[in-house]
Amino acid sequence: MATATVTSKGQITIPAETRERLRLKVGSKIDFVENRDGEIVLRPRRGDIRKLKTLLNYTGPTVTVEEMDEAIAEAAVARYRRSSE
Repeated sequence: MATATVTSKGQITIPAETRERLRLKVGSKIDFVENRDGEIVLRPRRGDIRKLKTLLNYTGPTVTVEEMDEAIAEAAVARYRRSSE
C-alpha cells in the first residue's frame, strides 16, 4: 500500500502507482467519500455529465416533463392491457 504525507498547506501528492490504478490525469477530480465503516475512500470523478449531450444526438422537438409523464403513463397502460389479454 502506498503512503502520502500531508504538507503544511494540507496538500498531498498521490503516489504514481495509485494515480495509475485510478487512471488519474492532470486536472482529474477526486471525491472523498465516507463509507459505512467511517473510512474515507478516494473516488475519481468520471467525466462531465454535460459531455453526454453529444452522445444522445437528439435533433427532435423539445419535450416537456409533463409530455414525458403523459407518454410514460400511456405506455404503462398499454403494457398493462397487453399483459391482461
